[in-house]
Amino acid sequence: MLQLLTFLVEKLSLFSKFKLFESSWSEAKDEDRQRCAHRCAPPALRRGDLLEVPRTLFNHYGIYLGDHKVAHLIPDILPVFTTDQNLISSVITNKRLILGCMYRCATVRVDTLEDFAYGSSILVNRMDMMMKSHALPNEDVAKRAEKLIGGIQYSLLWNNCEHFVTYCRYGSAASRQTEKFCECLKSIIRDQRSVITTSLLGLVSIISFGMAPATTLPTILIPLTLWMAG
Repeated sequence: MLQLLTFLVEKLSLFSKFKLFESSWSEAKDEDRQRCAHRCAPPALRRGDLLEVPRTLFNHYGIYLGDHKVAHLIPDILPVFTTDQNLISSVITNKRLILGCMYRCATVRVDTLEDFAYGSSILVNRMDMMMKSHALPNEDVAKRAEKLIGGIQYSLLWNNCEHFVTYCRYGSAASRQTEKFCECLKSIIRDQRSVITTSLLGLVSIISFGMAPATTLPTILIPLTLWMAG
């Protein structure tokens, strides 16, 4: 009997220690959550701020209009097939975006801050440090964005979301992402190894499909153009 009581006391002691540890661990976890929430909380936004959202391959941009609303230029294929505003105003999926980009159909639309961010962190006015031109007054920026709301011709290189926000905030359209892409393309063209690679691919196509204008002309013209460009 004494042994049984001793066993129960030991178990109760271990259980109470475990509960105390669990309680302190939960409190520490809650404190970590609060610190994370404080650290990850978005800064106070002003109407006319330029918002930037990092994506996998590119950054997406928009202009904050106040009241948790963002104007942004985004490709969308849906307006080509329907005029149902309820359907069009739904969150744009990747398929809609890619097809809109291919069809060069886009809109400057207003979405909630959450839909615009799409789960990513938001950078505010980061481009102000990179642009040579000074930012316009915030209210003027927001009004410029609101005037452009609606359908717009889209170009991945020459009229994208970055062109839209830089026009609104700095008075002239520009895209650092486009500039970087063009520089990368130029470096590839300057690299004479691309001429050799293209020539080899052309020879393989001739061997595989035979001598024909569709295989012979690209084999000659593309390497020649790359060589002259380099």
